[in-house]
Amino acid sequence: MLGHIESYDKDRQTGVIKADETFYEFYIDSWDGEELPKVGDDVDFIEEEGEVTEVGLKDAFVKDERPVKRRWVAGILGIFLGLFGAHRFYLGFYTMGILQILFTLATQGYGVMWGFIEAVLIFSGHIRKDAKGRFLK
Repeated sequence: MLGHIESYDKDRQTGVIKADETFYEFYIDSWDGEELPKVGDDVDFIEEEGEVTEVGLKDAFVKDERPVKRRWVAGILGIFLGLFGAHRFYLGFYTMGILQILFTLATQGYGVMWGFIEAVLIFSGHIRKDAKGRFLK
């Protein structure tokens, strides 16, 4: 099955996978990967009689690509909080959001133009996907 890691507790070494509106718990001993699981990872797993086995990244992708983020929310954040990169954080582009904050600080506030221009691009449909490649609502 294909799913999405909703949570992972390093101390208890357990996590929760969401697939088809159902939640499954997994343990680290069923994890098949070099790195520890991270929240947000798309995974491939086997579910047998309520137990999850063989969880791993294995070129997994979630089939459900329905829009999650709203275009108008991203646009409004770009207009009013664009100098802080809030619209980029909302869309999942965290590195770009941090760069926008640094640019605003370095230019003593001119980063507000960057956010405003991107808000126009969001509303006009030129920026139309979030960081996971899903279209905006």
